[in-house]
Amino acid sequence: MSLRDSDCLHRFIFEHTDVRGELVHLDASWRAVLERQAYPPAVRDLLGEALAAVALLSATIKIDGSLQLQVRGDGPVSLLLVDATAQGTLRGLAHWKGEVADGPLGAQVGAQARLSMTIDPGEGRERYQGLVLVERDTLAATLEDYFRRSEQLQTRLWLAADAQRAGGMLLQRLPGAAPEDEQWNREVLLGDTLTGEELLQLTARELLHRLFHEEDVRLFEPEPLSFRCSCAPERIETMLRGLGYDEVRDILEEQGRVSVNCEFCRQEYVYDAVDIERLFAAADQPEVPPTRH
Repeated sequence: MSLRDSDCLHRFIFEHTDVRGELVHLDASWRAVLERQAYPPAVRDLLGEALAAVALLSATIKIDGSLQLQVRGDGPVSLLLVDATAQGTLRGLAHWKGEVADGPLGAQVGAQARLSMTIDPGEGRERYQGLVLVERDTLAATLEDYFRRSEQLQTRLWLAADAQRAGGMLLQRLPGAAPEDEQWNREVLLGDTLTGEELLQLTARELLHRLFHEEDVRLFEPEPLSFRCSCAPERIETMLRGLGYDEVRDILEEQGRVSVNCEFCRQEYVYDAVDIERLFAAADQPEVPPTRH
């Protein structure tokens, strides 16, 4: 396997058409997620598909901040949460209870589950969120529904994951394309011959040749991806201030310390009595106007 295909996103276009595509392979970044939590195989593979999907989708949306994909329901898998940043960093987690079997997505996440996509542009700008009910058998098909209903973009996805690698391919018609497009239908039919095994094992060049060797395809240089969590002491302290001094003091008196664990990366943040007093004393300090000379 080519190292240039590990943990990277490949963009490609079909020359002289309104069709674009992306391929993603996640290796070390995916295994970094799995090192932080042991998931049953069915949950693991679903989370891997979600992580590959958010990597693909973040590249289709021009953002400086982050894109979050979430599936929440009342099934055995109650939560899938993954996000990607404009800097090419990824993270993800899943919550589940009991045994989770392979099968239709609705059976895994519940009949009334919803998929949401949240775009955070950063710098205090307004966030955007779109929702769609989970009415299809796979995560890929549910995301295609989302793009058709919320973005009015024809989009197809192919996703796969195992214990070592997660991968995905996306095809999308550019905005403003003609209503009927034989080229789009042709590329989708070719894409539908792709197997999960091929998606995980073939390099980008091998995969594109396997599917589209008769097409005029231009493959761009890969863009690196990596696992990284955005948790930080500043974020944790902001959260604690939001709870309020009295509630935080109650936790401190009951447990002898205040401990906060990041679910994404398992980093533990611990605060003792001195830390808590410093934290809230700093929050109460009035702003000092700049000195004028």
